[in-house]
Amino acid sequence: MSLPLIGITQRRLSMAQIAGTPPSAYDHWMNAQFVTYARAVALAGGLPVYVSREADPAELAWRLDGVVVAGGLDIDPRLYGGVPGANSTVIDPESDRFEIQLLHGAFRADIPVLGICRGLHVLNVALGGTLVPDLPVGQGTSHSFLLYPPHERVHHVNLAPGSTLFDLYGPDLHVNSLHHQAVADLGRIVVAVGHADDGVVEAIEVTGHRALGVQWHPEFFRDADPIFEWLVSEASVARAQESAAEGRAG
Repeated sequence: MSLPLIGITQRRLSMAQIAGTPPSAYDHWMNAQFVTYARAVALAGGLPVYVSREADPAELAWRLDGVVVAGGLDIDPRLYGGVPGANSTVIDPESDRFEIQLLHGAFRADIPVLGICRGLHVLNVALGGTLVPDLPVGQGTSHSFLLYPPHERVHHVNLAPGSTLFDLYGPDLHVNSLHHQAVADLGRIVVAVGHADDGVVEAIEVTGHRALGVQWHPEFFRDADPIFEWLVSEASVARAQESAAEGRAG
């Protein structure tokens, strides 16, 4: 059987943000994402592909075997009843709409989803949850302090017995921390299964779906991470199930 195809979401950047771009190209845009996502998927045995919002998200979900909703900018707080604040990032509503539609398409297609950092936030908001708009530096475990190397594991996470993540990691692990927002109210069918020592939600699962969200960035770790092995394994199952269904239909 061929390798499962894992779609990874991207950021959208203005060429004006790229050093050395000539002014004549400032009104052009580019898709971009860290190569570490693709490397982690490939290391786990999947076939990574970065997806563009120019694709129809529902159709895309049916063509993929799994989805990584990657890190990035803040979600528009108006999607969960808030408003932008002094510490909000640039807002990209088109990205929000695309990723939320891609998630719902993945649920309908019954393919696995891994939400990382912003991806966890998208999962929660897509299902009716809300977010803490800003975690100040110097409070709790100081989640939003960004000056460690990205692979550095700086704080502890406790995982709930019986959860998928408990099965992958055991009762606890140490993680990196690159975020200034977090889950506030849980969305429908969303369960918090991991917490930092200060109580901040660090991991979620979606009841009835193969969907996990983690607040940390496992793609930056220097060793293979079990969560990508889970994603590829579940994507292989989804691919086999689809092939079997097509065989019965034929």
